[in-house]
Amino acid sequence: MLFALLALAGCLKEDTEKVRDLESVIVSEEALPAELKTIIDEKKEKPFQLTYSDKEYLYICIGYGKQETGGYSIVLNDLYLTETEVRVDTTLLGPELSDQAKKTATYPYLVIRTELVEQPVVFK
Repeated sequence: MLFALLALAGCLKEDTEKVRDLESVIVSEEALPAELKTIIDEKKEKPFQLTYSDKEYLYICIGYGKQETGGYSIVLNDLYLTETEVRVDTTLLGPELSDQAKKTATYPYLVIRTELVEQPVVFK
C-alpha cells in the first residue's frame, strides 16, 4: 500500500512539472477579437478567468474586477505547458500613492495570446 501511495504522489508531481514555456503576447484592447471584447465587457465588473480560442490562437484572460482607483497593473509571472494542462500565474499590482488620489473606477484585466493547445488552463 505504501508503494501505491508513493507511486501516486510521483504521478501528481509529474502532472504539474513544466514541459516547456509557452510563447505569448499581451493583447491590447484594440487588438482583441470583437467577440472576446464583448465577453470581457460583460464580465469586467467582477473578477474573472476565461479562455477563448479562434482557429489560430488561445486567449487566456484574467480580470480583477472593479477597482476604486486607477494605476493598477498586472504582471504575467509564468505561462507554461505541463503534460496535462496550461498553467498561468499573474499578480495584480496596486497603484502608486499618487494614483490612489484619483477616484475613478477601473477594471484591470490582462489578455494573453498563445499557441492553440488542447489542454485545459489552470490559473494560479
